[in-house]
Amino acid sequence: MGNPFQDQLLKAGLVSKKQAKKANHEKYLSRKKNKGNKGDKSAEISNKARDEQAAQAKRNRELNLQRIEENRQREHRAQVKQLIEKNRLKLDDRGEPYYFTEQNKINRIYVAEEMADQLSRGQLAIVKLGSSYEVVPAKVAQQIASRDKETLVAFHDV
Repeated sequence: MGNPFQDQLLKAGLVSKKQAKKANHEKYLSRKKNKGNKGDKSAEISNKARDEQAAQAKRNRELNLQRIEENRQREHRAQVKQLIEKNRLKLDDRGEPYYFTEQNKINRIYVAEEMADQLSRGQLAIVKLGSSYEVVPAKVAQQIASRDKETLVAFHDV
């Protein structure tokens, strides 16, 4: 039969062939049943692993989108800074003061009389660069506004 202990029991006449066959069949069924349970556990483990992978992939996508957005904002700030530095007009320290508001505070810069007139007509705009204020042409102010509205301080768009 394949099992030496079972063979000895058969030879001694303690069990019949029918009983030995039934025992083998029950053993086979129990192994098969346990195999199915192991399969369920492995399927459960693989489902859990798949869910964890999906959650990790989702987190990675969210982090990538966040990094992309941060890079885009950094690029826009650099473009705004470059636009201001390239197109700013020279301020006149001896000129007349031009008053404007920023976050409920009244500030002033000194500009030539002609620049003050152009600022009030919307031909020029005041932008913030770091902690200082600069005057730029209206066309540049519109480009700055499309990238970063907070940098644009005073612009009388007509």
